[in-house]
Amino acid sequence: MARAGVIAALAALALTGGGSAHAVTPPVKHVWVLMLENENADTSFGPQSKAPYLAQTLRSQGAFVPNYYGTGHLSLDNYISLISGQGPNPVTQADAPTFSEFLPGAEGPDGQAIGQGAVYPAWVKTVADQLDAKGMTWAGYMEDMGNSNTEPKTCRHPAIGAQDQTQQAKVGDQYATRHNPYMYFHSIIDNQLKCDARVVPLDRLPAALASESATPNYSFITPSLCHDGHDEPCVDGQPGGLTSANDFLKTWVPAIMSSAAFRKDGLLIVTFDEAGSSDATACCGEKTSPNTPNNGGPTPGSGGGRVGAVLLSRFIKPGTETAQEYNHYSQLRSVEDLFGLDHLGYAGQDGLRPFGNDIYTNSSAPPVKKPPVPKISAVPKRCTTGSFLARVSVTGAGVSQLAAAVDGKRVKASAKTSFSVRVRCASLKIGVHRLTASATGAGGSAHRVIHFRRAK
Repeated sequence: MARAGVIAALAALALTGGGSAHAVTPPVKHVWVLMLENENADTSFGPQSKAPYLAQTLRSQGAFVPNYYGTGHLSLDNYISLISGQGPNPVTQADAPTFSEFLPGAEGPDGQAIGQGAVYPAWVKTVADQLDAKGMTWAGYMEDMGNSNTEPKTCRHPAIGAQDQTQQAKVGDQYATRHNPYMYFHSIIDNQLKCDARVVPLDRLPAALASESATPNYSFITPSLCHDGHDEPCVDGQPGGLTSANDFLKTWVPAIMSSAAFRKDGLLIVTFDEAGSSDATACCGEKTSPNTPNNGGPTPGSGGGRVGAVLLSRFIKPGTETAQEYNHYSQLRSVEDLFGLDHLGYAGQDGLRPFGNDIYTNSSAPPVKKPPVPKISAVPKRCTTGSFLARVSVTGAGVSQLAAAVDGKRVKASAKTSFSVRVRCASLKIGVHRLTASATGAGGSAHRVIHFRRAK
């Protein structure tokens, strides 16, 4: 083989991993992480699973990763590792009943802060900080966050040094600070305006999904203590466990997957923070944190146990399954790679494998085309005190919604490809007005504007 051919072949081998799972970065620009609680992979995804929507439906629609592992016990240390790459310490392993400062907070090997506590100093960065620095967006959607009568409705956390009053669920308020990783970093909570705007109740998610431009690049979704499967039964009488988690997924996953951002370039990751308390196994060469003698916390072991995960994206062929092992640090590294970011903490560990072509099995999926421009007909050049019936239509594929607006105010929207809309001139001021038709789909939106005059 000629020298040029050898170089080309080696380059191709480096990109593909020689046929083995290897790092690939499909053009994903929107990521959602949806976290559930405290289940072994065999329970969640086995034939007798109480979450059939997760174990069967979603698994068949995306990539199933049975060998996905938590990084510690109990909950909080896993959530922290997912967005920062920081390892556990006894306070986070105990779910931080007191909202204490992480001290002394000196920088150690592998990008680890050295010390004990829960709230990390400002120099410890998260994927949210990385996205901010690159001009990209992020958010947290936390169920029941806004339900307290005494605590903030957004960016909700105890005062430094105070007891965490969300350790136990309450009827009507099953939010848990320890399941909201953003709250444990001064780099986030010290900027009150930004934190209030970005870390919000779950009921704000539909507005964020309404258009691609409103959708953050990275979204972390935490159900309530009932709907994440943590409590069983729940304080309000719901069954909890995987049964309630399954119902939550059936409500929210279709909303995400039907959004324009997901259909265009999205990735949804559904996993669990940790396995049952008896499983503290690990994978992926996970190191023991310098701040604890045992990553498994109360359970002797090197990690958080095997929890499994499902990933969904148009860059993944339905029914994909991989035997490759991954953990929370792998996930963080994979997200950072998608957005072109550096690797934080243990996400930067030498040899740690990000999601590769064993998961992104449809990485050559063709780009989603922009919807066609809609048409508007039957609009007079001028109208008086009567009304007229305009016709809005669109021809072609890739349109999920057709809408009409008068002077920027929406007057009709439909999943149909054509409809009529009545414009009442009598309600308009004298002067020039505009009728706008908008076609929206996975590839964005297209618009057409027709002007008309309201005469005397």
